Amino acid sequence: MAHTREEKMEAFGRLLDVLDRLRVECPWDRKQTNESLRPNTIEETFELCDALMRDDDTNICKELGDVLMHVCFYSLIGQEKGIFDVADVCNKQADKLIFRHPHVYGQVKAETAEKVLENWEQIKLKEKDGNKTVLSGVPAALPSLIKAYRIQDKARNVGFDWEEKKDVWKKVREEMDELEAELERGDKERSTEELGDFIFSVINAARLYHLNPDNALEHTNQKFIRRFNYVEQHSIRMGKPLTEMTLNEMDRLWEEAKALEKQ
Repeated sequence: MAHTREEKMEAFGRLLDVLDRLRVECPWDRKQTNESLRPNTIEETFELCDALMRDDDTNICKELGDVLMHVCFYSLIGQEKGIFDVADVCNKQADKLIFRHPHVYGQVKAETAEKVLENWEQIKLKEKDGNKTVLSGVPAALPSLIKAYRIQDKARNVGFDWEEKKDVWKKVREEMDELEAELERGDKERSTEELGDFIFSVINAARLYHLNPDNALEHTNQKFIRRFNYVEQHSIRMGKPLTEMTLNEMDRLWEEAKALEKQ
C-alpha cells in the first residue's frame, strides 16, 4: 500500500518524536554514543543485507526501519553536539545527488548507466571535500572481496580497464598457474600472495561480465549450508553421526540434496 507524501512525512516525524522521547526517558537510549552504537549499526546492516539476499520483503521492511533508526539516532547525537541534525543530513544528501546528476538537473548528456558512473567519478574528484584521488573513496573497512570489486570498478570509470573483457581469462589462468607453482614449492608467504592475485583476477572477471562476486559467493554459501544441513539431518535420522560416516555415504546424501533442489 502506497502512502501519500503527507503520510510519509508524518511517519518520519513520528519516528523522530519517539527517538527524542527515548533519548530523554530511556536509560539505555540516554547513554548511547556514536562509539557504542557502531557495533549495533554494523549488525543491523548485515541483517538488512541478509533479508535482501533472501528477497524477504517483510524483513526488508523491518530491517530498513532498524537502519533508518540508527541514521536518525546518529543525527540526534549530532544535534546534541550542536554540529548537525537530521535536516542537515537530508539536505546534504539531496544537494550531493543533484550535483552528481547533471544529466538530470543540468545540461550534461548521459544516455547509459555506464556513462552516468563515469561522470559520477569525475564529479566526485571535483567536489569540495570530495575524494582527492580515484581510489580514496573506497572505505578501508570494507570486506576484502567487496573492496576489490569497488577498486576495480573505480579504476574502470576513469578508463583503466581491459579493452576486451575476454582477455581477462588469460590473466585468470596466468594467476592460477602462478598460485599452483608456489603451492608446489611450499612457500606459504608467496602462495598467500599468489592466492590474493588469483582471487583478485576472478573478481575482475566477474565485474567485466556484470556479475556481483559478493552476491555470487553468498548464494553459494547458502547453497552449501542447505545441502550440508540435509546431510547432517539425515545422518541423525540414520542414527549415525557424521564423524562415523564414510565420505561416500556423505556424498550420496549430498547428491540427494542437490536433486531435491532441482525439483
